[in-house]
Amino acid sequence: MPKISILAIESSADETGAAVLQGDIKLKKFQLLSNVIYSQIKIHQKTGGIVPEVAARNHILKILPIIEVALQNAKLNLRKIDAIAVTAGPGLITSLMIGVDTAKALSFALRKPIIPVNHMEGHLLSALGPTSYELRATSFPALGLVVSGGHTMLVLVKKIGKYKLLGETLDDAAGECFDKVAKIMNLPYPGGPAISTLAKKGDPKAIDFPRPLLGSKDYNFSFSGLKTAVLYFLRDHPKADKADVAASVQQAIMDVLISKTMRAGRQYKVKTVLLGGGVSANAMLRAELDRAVKKNLKGSRLYIPEASLTTDNAGMIAIAAFFQAAAGRRTTYDKVMAKSHWELTKTVVK
Repeated sequence: MPKISILAIESSADETGAAVLQGDIKLKKFQLLSNVIYSQIKIHQKTGGIVPEVAARNHILKILPIIEVALQNAKLNLRKIDAIAVTAGPGLITSLMIGVDTAKALSFALRKPIIPVNHMEGHLLSALGPTSYELRATSFPALGLVVSGGHTMLVLVKKIGKYKLLGETLDDAAGECFDKVAKIMNLPYPGGPAISTLAKKGDPKAIDFPRPLLGSKDYNFSFSGLKTAVLYFLRDHPKADKADVAASVQQAIMDVLISKTMRAGRQYKVKTVLLGGGVSANAMLRAELDRAVKKNLKGSRLYIPEASLTTDNAGMIAIAAFFQAAAGRRTTYDKVMAKSHWELTKTVVK
């Protein structure tokens, strides 16, 4: 079947998402017909972070209405859907279960195949949303920098579907560091946008915060020490300019991310760089990575996701599912029914 319509579901944390994609498998071309997100940010601002049980309860309330809206926006009904894609992990298990159970129910009722998708592969491929058809064999190897609230990783993409994890965070992810620093500074949740906004008013060279693992020979990351350094700095300098603190923290994180990405890019002679994850919405990261690629990886092309694909969303899950379907990696509904939640939510990016 050269053409395919995919309904995708995302519920890995506190965003309930549904999207509809139509594509031509043979031509490797697709179009996102809809990408709908219900955000729980206002709910979790009260506690300064996600409460898993609260997130799961809200997924239950919103997941069917969100799917209905996604189908309406795409001007399709369930009978026109060829496959159901769903985020199968990693994420909050109680949140993942809502999406997985919904996908399994739809798959069973419609007798349609289900495509379990790794959340991080979704972020990795999110930058290909409008440009997937431009990728040829000459675009590889590619390097993916995925930066989110729970993960920071560098992935070598030998081809789509064939990945090698070069390095990942050993403790706090970059996005998690942003959130925790924001909390220390009494800034609103989520911390990333708050730090980024405040940083525009500050001097990124004002405070020399540490750049964890910047000089290490591997491609792993660590940001817990940076968070602690900010805590101690503010304890010892309570009257410090918060804008300078925000700008300096942001610069420290960017220096590590970009330095390691460039080093990996040179080592593996990559021809394409993919940026993904919630932190990929950061304007400074986008601009500095673009400059770095042009300067250090001449001839390489940088793909950056459009804004709607940077946060947790079903659009990126649909994109990853499309490439899985193109590779023939679909799962029939009866095989999925036999799998437990735990089997479905195993990480597949190795």
